[in-house]
Amino acid sequence: MIEFFTATEVEQMRPAGKFVARVLSTLQGEVGVGTNLLEIDAMAEKMIRERGAVSCYVDYHPSFGASPFGKVICTSVNDAALHGLPHDYQLQDGDLVSLDFAVSVDGWVADSALSFVVGTPRQEDLHMIDVTDEALAAGIAAARTGNKLGDISASIGKIATDNGFSVNTDFGGHGVGRIMHGDPHVPNNGRPGRGLKLKPGLVIAIEPWLMHTTDKIYTDNDGWTLRSADGSRAAHMEHTIAITDGDPIIMTQRG
Repeated sequence: MIEFFTATEVEQMRPAGKFVARVLSTLQGEVGVGTNLLEIDAMAEKMIRERGAVSCYVDYHPSFGASPFGKVICTSVNDAALHGLPHDYQLQDGDLVSLDFAVSVDGWVADSALSFVVGTPRQEDLHMIDVTDEALAAGIAAARTGNKLGDISASIGKIATDNGFSVNTDFGGHGVGRIMHGDPHVPNNGRPGRGLKLKPGLVIAIEPWLMHTTDKIYTDNDGWTLRSADGSRAAHMEHTIAITDGDPIIMTQRG
């Protein structure tokens, strides 16, 4: 069921968005070459505990997961595109890291992701991150009352394909509110003018993700991490937004 929230309820969601943004900004500033993925999870867990928030991931067990996730943050490195399960791995010079984080604060959920390189970057990685971020901005710009859901999807897909990337639509954006993953599904490619008509009070996560040379993925032996089929690297960007009578509100805006 697709939910539409009142202006008051959207305001009540803001603390969750601000907290998610703060955690990701803090982690990006502290994570570097030599940081263990389990340390990242521990840092995020400590911030959740201190804030009195609730992780959306620890007990999360959808049909595509082999078991409850068991950690509080997704840490996807290099060819890991989505749902990277934190494990005993120290980041190496040049690793491309994607962090995806969602929590509930006072009963309201926010979800966001970002990608960055630790140490010496590859230019092709930086370009892919920039394109993914540009696709996110285009999707957000299309999230206006009177447009259709397909306008968001088409805007994301155009940026990706114009830059030579193919797009996987199996996983994408989604409704957010009292739960992390709700309706509607927001594909990262589509046809403009199709689908749900956007109205004030719709809160969604928009999350483009791209891989260098493929749009195919497979599930790692850990039962969670989704990796590129050809071993190429991936980038992932995401914001939770609220649609209004005017500009969309970026609930998880960083900085």
